[in-house]
Amino acid sequence: MIEHSVRVHPSAKALPREEQLAWKLAAVASATGEPEAEPAAMVANRVIDNASVAVGSLLRRPVAVARAQATAHPAPGTDGGGSVSGGSVFGSTVRVSPEWAAWANGTAVRELDFHDTFLAADYSHPGDNVPPLLAVAQHTGRSGADLLRGITAAYEVHVALVRGICLHAHRIDHVAHLSAATACGLGALLGLPTEVTYQAVQQAVHTTTATRQSRKGEISSWKAFAPAFAGKAAIEAVDRAMRGEGSPSPVYEGEDGFLAWLLDGPDSAYTVSLPAEGEPRRAILDTYTKEHSAEYQAQAVIDLARRMRGRLGPLERVRSVVLHTSHHTHQVIGSGANDPQKYDPAASRETLDHSIPYILAVALEDGGWHHERSYAPERANRPETVALWRKVSTVEDAEWTRRYHHPDPERRAFGGRVVVTLEDGTVVEDELAVADAHPAGARPFDRPAYRAKFTTLTEGIVSPADRDRFLAAAEGLGELTAGQLHLLFPAVDTEAVRAFDATLPKGLF
Repeated sequence: MIEHSVRVHPSAKALPREEQLAWKLAAVASATGEPEAEPAAMVANRVIDNASVAVGSLLRRPVAVARAQATAHPAPGTDGGGSVSGGSVFGSTVRVSPEWAAWANGTAVRELDFHDTFLAADYSHPGDNVPPLLAVAQHTGRSGADLLRGITAAYEVHVALVRGICLHAHRIDHVAHLSAATACGLGALLGLPTEVTYQAVQQAVHTTTATRQSRKGEISSWKAFAPAFAGKAAIEAVDRAMRGEGSPSPVYEGEDGFLAWLLDGPDSAYTVSLPAEGEPRRAILDTYTKEHSAEYQAQAVIDLARRMRGRLGPLERVRSVVLHTSHHTHQVIGSGANDPQKYDPAASRETLDHSIPYILAVALEDGGWHHERSYAPERANRPETVALWRKVSTVEDAEWTRRYHHPDPERRAFGGRVVVTLEDGTVVEDELAVADAHPAGARPFDRPAYRAKFTTLTEGIVSPADRDRFLAAAEGLGELTAGQLHLLFPAVDTEAVRAFDATLPKGLF
């Protein structure tokens, strides 16, 4: 890996393109070739993972809204699925313009907050790159091998940016890194010149920089729409760049740019590590998926609660529950966020998903977690749950913060220590560094686990025959021809989907 220094440069001292971060990211995309076997297999896993959570969310309102908006923009020549252009949409037979396919499918993938993650200097869900890449691959008649190359490049860039540049400390939403990665993935997929991808990266970053209010206070459905918006914007940026249009430059290093005014200011200095020429693209192997439908920092806490449940006895005897954890966990999803909504039984699913006090209370009561039942309004309003919930707090522990940022991925920790004090003064405590499903956990997610997750989330929605057909296609991604990418969309009961969509109010389209 080569460490690249990124800092602010005054306009009077023109920074050569080749020295700009956007160019270096684009160059990584241009030089991405066929991935090694292990990263290629992991790409297939994430395609399965994305489809699992997308199908599992088809009858959720934000997904239906995005789908309705998308299907109002059919691809030219579409006649109920006969067009060779455009992209497929989960839950629909209509092929739509690729940017709208990315919008609908990106929302479906993100809605349950149940797909992959990478945590370092910032947060990310690298699987959010897949919907826009798949849409463009379909629209342009590319093969599975092309898509595989594009996804590999997008993960490489995304992980590098998340490792090197912290956005959340400045309350900038993490989709700014996502859009840059997607633009690079599209460049690799399409075999674009570095110059074109460079312009697209800068346009994408410039148009998708937003605040983190989407993940603060009363969290709304925009949390699911935000990455879909970034993917849509990246496709549009690539389209403009292919037509010869330029971009705000240098978007990162400029004196009125990203670093100078949105991050650490005029004295900003960051280091971004990117693969050297000829170095394999293996960053996807550093990412990890979720076993539980909750914010990633809650994964280990749910597993820990499951482990502790039998040692606590009747939970009405609990006086307090304190999670000692990292700065990130305490400040973003813990009581350190100072969001009263994190203790509100009437809060949205999106808010509860970002409330470790709620998640810990329910996991202690139930000894596990379910992607629907654990968020149900009647579940959040149980009097005994509310009573326990309000006894839960978090505190930052310097050691857990240090472990969260440990330079060795094998030793990095995203969990914490739970201390339960009972009314009689008895203290029960335990700790867990990483989730059981983490690569360094008790039972790392493997191909059978991805297949099982797909089966669980699509039961009653996808038939066994269509399940097997989809899994075979995803596992053989690199061998799919240009006309076979539709096989990456499992067949579902579209009549049930249309009936649900018909209950929603209409918009402009």
